[in-house]
Amino acid sequence: MDDKIIVTNRSALAAKYGAQGLRKVRQALVALVAADKKRGIKSRVVYLDDKAGMKKVRGKPVTNARDPRQNKAAIDAVFKASNPDYLMILGAIDVVPHQDLSNPAFSDGDDDDNPAWGDLPYACDAPYSRDPAKFVGPTRVVGRVPDMVSAGEPSYLVGLLKTAAAYATRPASDYLRYFGLSAKVWQGSTRLSLNNIFGNATDLLLAPPSGPNHPKSQLKRRMHFINCHGGSASAEFQGQQGNSYPLSLTSKATRRKISDGSIAAVECCYGAQLYDAITLGIDPPICQSYLGQGAYGYLGSTTIAYGPADDNGAADLICQYFLLSVLDGASIGRATLVARQQYVANAAQMDAIDLKTLAQFCLLGDPSVHPVTAVVAAGVPKSTPDADAERVFRAERRSKLRQTGEFLQESKPTASRRVPEGRVSPNTKAALANIARLAGLSRTQEFMAFAVRRPAAFAGKRAKTAMVPSRYRIAIGTPTTKVETKASQGVAVVAKEFDGRIVGYRIYRQR
Repeated sequence: MDDKIIVTNRSALAAKYGAQGLRKVRQALVALVAADKKRGIKSRVVYLDDKAGMKKVRGKPVTNARDPRQNKAAIDAVFKASNPDYLMILGAIDVVPHQDLSNPAFSDGDDDDNPAWGDLPYACDAPYSRDPAKFVGPTRVVGRVPDMVSAGEPSYLVGLLKTAAAYATRPASDYLRYFGLSAKVWQGSTRLSLNNIFGNATDLLLAPPSGPNHPKSQLKRRMHFINCHGGSASAEFQGQQGNSYPLSLTSKATRRKISDGSIAAVECCYGAQLYDAITLGIDPPICQSYLGQGAYGYLGSTTIAYGPADDNGAADLICQYFLLSVLDGASIGRATLVARQQYVANAAQMDAIDLKTLAQFCLLGDPSVHPVTAVVAAGVPKSTPDADAERVFRAERRSKLRQTGEFLQESKPTASRRVPEGRVSPNTKAALANIARLAGLSRTQEFMAFAVRRPAAFAGKRAKTAMVPSRYRIAIGTPTTKVETKASQGVAVVAKEFDGRIVGYRIYRQR
């Protein structure tokens, strides 16, 4: 029985690095497997394009490295055959692609992300689909160790593998000092997040005036929480005050300042986008700067992310849940699975913004890494050297997480299917116009309608379905009024409709 499976594509790595480069990667993998063995974890590498290897797991080899469907089917076959505690994807999106989930919040010119790329389906038992509602019940512990897209030599990837092989678990006290950075207009939301995670927001930095060249004394702290603006194929994050968007952090400004063992949760739009910096001739993504300096894990979004300005929701929550689990002693992979499950469980229904948030946030890093020492696990000190006992405890945790994921998939109402607007009563029109005005949008703003799917588990249970909304109405746009200067970038308005009446709403800002 394998505790950790490392999946990658040998042909894709060979095409990037040649025979000599591939040999260096394989040597680094051998060293990682050996290091895992000393920690009581049995690891194995599986090449998704290997005919003989895939035949053993009754799967088809990947013949097109960039095909999401083929890769999903191959990884599902590997997982079904081995049922590992950890699944590590090795390589960037030109080695093993993200899955191409449809963006339920797509709005031409306002949220152009289509697909909403991510690794969520690899963490789920459901077969390939582009519908994010099929993946609201994640059950697997998954993380990705990415090389650089279009890289021609493997030193960066080899370095990441060395980090994973040599990682050290540290006491929680090493992670209680944090680097917290927020766009000034979102300080209310970020203060709530920091208080929820660390019990204080005293070290929060606001942009402006902070950034982008933060002192090493701040960036060397091992826990990072960032809530700023980000852009596609950009190595920069921005703050905001009114219509001013000064730089808050750049890939260049992080160089030689990130401590080994750092953990980052980043809400920024495109904060974990693995773009092709080499071909474009630009600085690499901030996420890959972190990993290249020895960070253990980085949770971020591949596309446009959302969150409120003054309270918590969407990106705020999934980042909080992740860091809280890490502080509690979980592996970064388990912390990601727990964060995903908590995010779904705590949502009454999964609306279009919820589904996109779940789809787009990915873990970069070896999922088996435990940054923080857990004082007690299942009644036994974590330092206990008995690998068999730890394997039993881990199996128990995985079983409970699987049950939770299966329950969520069977029971969570979702709104991923756009439907015709249908009849809109005068009262509903007035309510939507008022909500649009509050968000800084035109009172004539168009709202998309989404049907709510009631799960089969709720069939015939009227009490449980009574408060499930009949539909959601969602508007995404750029503010056209000066009612709220905070909203000078894109906003998303989610209105809940029940029996022809609007009974609640949320206003999100594009991060």
